[in-house]
Amino acid sequence: MAKIRLLVPADAENYSKIRLEALRYNADSFATTYSEEKGNPIEKYKSRFRSDTSFTLGAFEGDSLVGIITLVREQYYKLRHRANIVAMYVTPAKRKQGVGKSLLIEVIKLAKNINGVEQLYLTVITTNRAAIELYSTLGFNVFAIEEKAMKLEGYYLDEQHMVLFLEK
Repeated sequence: MAKIRLLVPADAENYSKIRLEALRYNADSFATTYSEEKGNPIEKYKSRFRSDTSFTLGAFEGDSLVGIITLVREQYYKLRHRANIVAMYVTPAKRKQGVGKSLLIEVIKLAKNINGVEQLYLTVITTNRAAIELYSTLGFNVFAIEEKAMKLEGYYLDEQHMVLFLEK
């Protein structure tokens, strides 16, 4: 089973590689495109991993980073009880092996320990049935469907907005 841990600045290069893989091969699942992100300097990720308002977890098999997930806490005073799960990805070879579920369970556990965070939000394209099923299994519920949320190369993608209310 993959080992889950917080990513640190030293992981930035490996993170960049898996992030670009995600954007290249699962373009429908992310708001950012490969071409928008491919030129980002490694320092951007190093800085992100030092943030006080977000963290990224990685799933490792040996030295290989096989999955990622990021949690970003809202900063506005009236929204500080909320956090958003973004940029989740598991390499195709490791899907359906529990890596995604392990990442989600760990991010939920860590979110419960963040003072004041009561709700976790995420979005998922409506055609990603496997992800929707995983999120639902862990207690996330759909609260809205946003039609035509994204547009890629002339076609639209609808998104489900999901929430998990954390019990403290």
